[in-house]
Amino acid sequence: MVFGWAVLAVMVLGYGAANFLQGMAASRDSADERLDPRLLIRLARRKTYLIGVAFQALGTITAFVARRDLPLFLVQAAIGAGIGVTALLGVLVLKWKLSRVELLLMLATAAGLAALIFSANPSTAKNLSLLTVIVLASLVVVLAGIAHFAARLHGAAGSVALGALAGLAYGSSAIVSRPLVNSDSLQSFLLNPLLYIFLAHTVAGQLIFGLALQRRATTAASAAMNAMAAPVAVVGLLLLGDQIVPGRELLAAVGFVATVSAVIGLAFYAQPQRHELPEHVRDRVGRLGRRQTASPQPESGSAKSEPDGYGAAAAPISSIAASSNPNV
Repeated sequence: MVFGWAVLAVMVLGYGAANFLQGMAASRDSADERLDPRLLIRLARRKTYLIGVAFQALGTITAFVARRDLPLFLVQAAIGAGIGVTALLGVLVLKWKLSRVELLLMLATAAGLAALIFSANPSTAKNLSLLTVIVLASLVVVLAGIAHFAARLHGAAGSVALGALAGLAYGSSAIVSRPLVNSDSLQSFLLNPLLYIFLAHTVAGQLIFGLALQRRATTAASAAMNAMAAPVAVVGLLLLGDQIVPGRELLAAVGFVATVSAVIGLAFYAQPQRHELPEHVRDRVGRLGRRQTASPQPESGSAKSEPDGYGAAAAPISSIAASSNPNV
C-alpha cells in the first residue's frame, strides 16, 4: 500500500497547485453572469491556466488510480487538503496574508486527514445499480441548470455557491470512477457508460469551478468545492462498499467531520485574495518594459499579442503582474 499513499500525496500536491494557478488566471477575466462554455476557451488562452489544467490532470489521474483500492471518504477528503497547498503557494508567491483562524482550520484539516488515513480499510468497489447510473447521468443537466442561475452571484457568495456545485460535479465523477477503474480490459473500459458520465461531470465541474474562481475568492471556492466530500463519502459507504478498519469507526467519523468542518469554515473566513505579484517584482517588470520601449519598435500593425492576451510590448511575466485589472 506504499504506492497508494504515494499516489495520494501526489494527488494533493496536484490539486493544490491547480487551484492556485487556475485562480490566478481566472481572476484576470471579468466575472461571467451565466454558464458560458466559451469561458474555458478564453481561459485556455492563458498559459497560467493551461499549466493549472496540467496539474489538475495530474490530480485527476492520481485520484483515479487511488480510488481503485482506497475508499471515497479518504480520497475525497484528501483532495480537500489541497487547500493547504493552494494557500502555501499564495503566501510564498503572491504574499497572501492568512489569518490565525485560517491557519488553525488548515491544521484541523491536516489532523482530520491523518485520522482518515489511519482508519481507512482498502477494498474493491461494488458495481452501481442501473437506477444509480441513470440518476448520476441526469445530474449533469441539473447541476448545469442551477449553475446558470448561481453565476449571477458575485464575490465570496458566488465563489461558495459555484464552488459547491463544482464539488458535486467532481464528486459524481468520483463515484462513477471507483467501479470504473476496476474494468478488466481496455475494451470494457471504453464501452462502459460510466466512463462518459465521468467525463461529462468532469467537464461540468471544470466549467463551473472556472466561474467560481472568477469571483476572486480562491480559497472560499476551493473550500466549498471540497465540502461536498460529505455526500460523496456517504454514497461510497452505502453503495460502493467502502470500508473502515474494524474498531476505528469513531476515529474515522471524527476525522471526517474535522476535515469537512475545517474546509467549510475556510469558506466563511476566507476573503478575496490578490492575484498579482508583489510591488518590487512588478517594478522590475516595468523597468524591463521601459527598456523594450526604448528599443527600435516594429512597424504599426506588426505587433503580435502574447498568448495570454496582455500585449506585445510587455515581457511574458507581465501576464501575472497585470492581474490587478480583471478585464485584462
